[in-house]
Amino acid sequence: MTTAASPRELAHPARDEIRLEDVLHALSDPVRLRVVTELASARTELSCSYFDLPVTKSTSTHHFRVLRESGVIRQAYRGTAKLNGVRRDDLDALFPGLLDSVLTAAAGEAARRGTG
Repeated sequence: MTTAASPRELAHPARDEIRLEDVLHALSDPVRLRVVTELASARTELSCSYFDLPVTKSTSTHHFRVLRESGVIRQAYRGTAKLNGVRRDDLDALFPGLLDSVLTAAAGEAARRGTG
C-alpha cells in the first residue's frame, strides 16, 4: 500500500494493488454501498459530513477507511474537509463493468424494497 507523506495525506493503494476480493468486501456492506452509490451519482467529490449515515461517527470513519484501503474511493483533505470520490477509472480499468453492475443491482434492490 502506498504510504502517506504527511499526516494530512491519506494512504491509498496503487491501481495495481487493488484486489477484487477487497473491493467486493468493501461493497458488501449496506452502509458502504450507500456511500459509493451516493458518490457515484453525485459525480463529484463529497465531504464525509455530507453523508447522513445511520451509524456513529467512529463507525462512519471505519466505513470510509475500508472503502479507501480497498481502492474503491479516494480521500483527500481540502482545508478542514475530507473529500471523497469514487476511483471509477481505476475500478473500470481493473474490473470492467463491475461498479456499474453493482450500482445497477443496488438500485434495483432499493426499488424492490421501496427504499430507493
